[in-house]
Amino acid sequence: MKISREIKTAVLVLSGIALFLYLFTYLKGEDLFSNSNTYYTEFDYNALTLSSGVTVKGNKIGKIEDIKYDFESGKTRVAFSVTPELKFSKNSIVRLYQDGLMGGNALAIIEASDGAMATSGDFIKSEVKPGMISSLEKNFSGISEDLGSTLRSSDSLINNLNAMVVDESGDGLKQTIAELNATLKSFKTVALNANKLINQNDEKIASLLDSFEKTSGELAIFTKSLNEADISKTVKDLDAMVLKFTALASSLEAGEGSLGKLLKDQTLYDNLEAATKEMELLLLDIKLHPARYRRILSKKEIPYEEPTEAELNNN
Repeated sequence: MKISREIKTAVLVLSGIALFLYLFTYLKGEDLFSNSNTYYTEFDYNALTLSSGVTVKGNKIGKIEDIKYDFESGKTRVAFSVTPELKFSKNSIVRLYQDGLMGGNALAIIEASDGAMATSGDFIKSEVKPGMISSLEKNFSGISEDLGSTLRSSDSLINNLNAMVVDESGDGLKQTIAELNATLKSFKTVALNANKLINQNDEKIASLLDSFEKTSGELAIFTKSLNEADISKTVKDLDAMVLKFTALASSLEAGEGSLGKLLKDQTLYDNLEAATKEMELLLLDIKLHPARYRRILSKKEIPYEEPTEAELNNN
């Protein structure tokens, strides 16, 4: 089959137009063979271009599709497309921010954690984040005034320091530095004397340290001996002994036992005292009249006589 020249020409022209459109969209960053979801938002003014990007956490996922001015609301309506793989809430925020120091702007999707998923064609709320350059432009007058005030204060401070340095009086900085230098020299002298004293008594200091180390070792041995001596058991035994003495004193106080009765029974005490008195008189009589007791087995009985007052006093 023979193709006419007109058909070949038409095919060639259409192919050229298709290639031109593809290259044009490719240079704009678009892909004719990829699909995307389109969403809408609006701002009080236009600071975007069709080349501005759309990002999520710094990653580019879309671009601006259309920018139109809405005459009814007086706001700029922006259409932007993102890759269909991105799923975000309808309650998310589209933020206009400054992308770089040269003043370029872009859109960022600040994802929300609640609400239904946004679908293509939904309207998303927007906000504007002031850029560094615009903030400096707004506050430049205040910054310049503060800078001028700071420079004037710095100039006054430098003048005052200069006056202090030039001042030769007692309040001057030179005098203060001189006194500080004298103090440092005195301190250096004291340090040298202290170093000399340490060098002269080096042997004594070493001996003192050795003695301290020896004493510490002996103290450690003594402490170990106390631990091995089971002081706690000795204290417990002493405590038990004190409890027994306390119980014995209580029984004596109550008049229990022979010793308790002896301490508490007045009659027994009087009898013992009388018996002791008679025993004393018997011993005195034996001393005064020994012959009487030598003949104790004899038939002749010698009657007992009370000792006289003089005999009692003499003995």
